[in-house]
Amino acid sequence: MSKPAQRRVARKYAVQAIYSWQLNHQPPQEIELNFLAENDFKGCDTAYFQELLRGVVDDLDALNDLLKPTMHLSLDEVDPVELAILRMAAYELKHRIDVPYKVVINEALEQAKTFGATDGHKFVNGVLDKLARQLRAIEIAAARTPR
Repeated sequence: MSKPAQRRVARKYAVQAIYSWQLNHQPPQEIELNFLAENDFKGCDTAYFQELLRGVVDDLDALNDLLKPTMHLSLDEVDPVELAILRMAAYELKHRIDVPYKVVINEALEQAKTFGATDGHKFVNGVLDKLARQLRAIEIAAARTPR
């Protein structure tokens, strides 16, 4: 299995784990252990799953501060699934500059289509587009410059 496919699986589990953490307020270590025990992590970039879950929890306030100005809703009004997706994608945009912004957004949209509300992917796309312009301005400008 390719690295991108393994990361896709890691993101899928990470969204579910972040969602669980948001709702249950269990220690993230417990959630991580439960996910590792209850799911088949064969074909998953387990280290990336762990980084995403731990990273979102550890950087939560800063990620929330990045997200708030990009949306017309308060964080409490955002669907919990979409909030988990947005937090995970915000973490990747901020901390994983090795992952192209288009990949981060596309992966988040796929998660939103799979797990979110009917048109949730449109909301996720709008928020992440604004956030990417803020966090990845140089990368976006380079992509638009003709070669």
